[in-house]
Amino acid sequence: MLTIDPQKVPVKKTYGLMTSAVGPRPIAFASTVNEKGEPNLAPFSFFNVFSANPPILVFSPLLRITDGSRKHTLENVENNKEVVINIVNYDMVQQMSLASTGYGDGVNEFKKAGFSMLESEVVKPFRVKESPVQFECKVKEVKSLGKEGGAGNLIFCEVVRIHVGEDVLAEGEKIDQHKLDPVARMGGNLYSRANMGIFEIPKPQTTLGMGVDCIPKEIRISRVLTGNDLGKLGNVESLPSDQEVKDFLSKNKLVDYVKESSEEKIHAIAQEYLKKEEVMSAWKILLAKNK
Repeated sequence: MLTIDPQKVPVKKTYGLMTSAVGPRPIAFASTVNEKGEPNLAPFSFFNVFSANPPILVFSPLLRITDGSRKHTLENVENNKEVVINIVNYDMVQQMSLASTGYGDGVNEFKKAGFSMLESEVVKPFRVKESPVQFECKVKEVKSLGKEGGAGNLIFCEVVRIHVGEDVLAEGEKIDQHKLDPVARMGGNLYSRANMGIFEIPKPQTTLGMGVDCIPKEIRISRVLTGNDLGKLGNVESLPSDQEVKDFLSKNKLVDYVKESSEEKIHAIAQEYLKKEEVMSAWKILLAKNK
């Protein structure tokens, strides 16, 4: 058996072992506002239910392992004492992952990830309209667990409103777990889908995705592409060049096919590339219609 003293290995190794062993972990998709009232949205998998009376949820943003810096969510809840915790299901998981990108202060992750802002009833932070369950919360306490990179900060949230989508409700105002279709985090790039099992989403931290808001409107409002599809498309840093698109069409003998195909057909082909995780190929076929 492998035995490790956490004091004698890098924090990153300890983190990797713990997050790979303790899972699947539910995801708190936390919406906050800064002192200027600007929205922020970020996911955290150190999260769970800790009390029903009073109703308490707890999640923990870590200080960044790389440099010990604080995340915007932590700063916002300390300043404003309010948060909305949105539950993540499979239909929105790619967009949620995109929202975890390290965008600068003041950047609206709702827009970057392609989510709709829904006004809350009691607190200032917006709800994620696409989320099946949303908890408006007042922050009761923030407990720091350390000052070095990787240290947690327990945020104790008292639930003051619960919003549940009609499409996930069963009789008796209960949540149908199958309709909810929740997802959870595991180690590395892995997630768990309650209905299906383990799947992978490449981490966006290594790049700064351009965001769903930068996707051309005719693609963004597609009747074929899903929110998850848009999340994948928005996670690229830049679009392929005109020459790359032309070379792709020529190599795959798609020039005439693209000219003769409808927009919906093109979007359907792009979707097939996305299912195979060939995101740049999907972009090339989407951009080909205008070349």
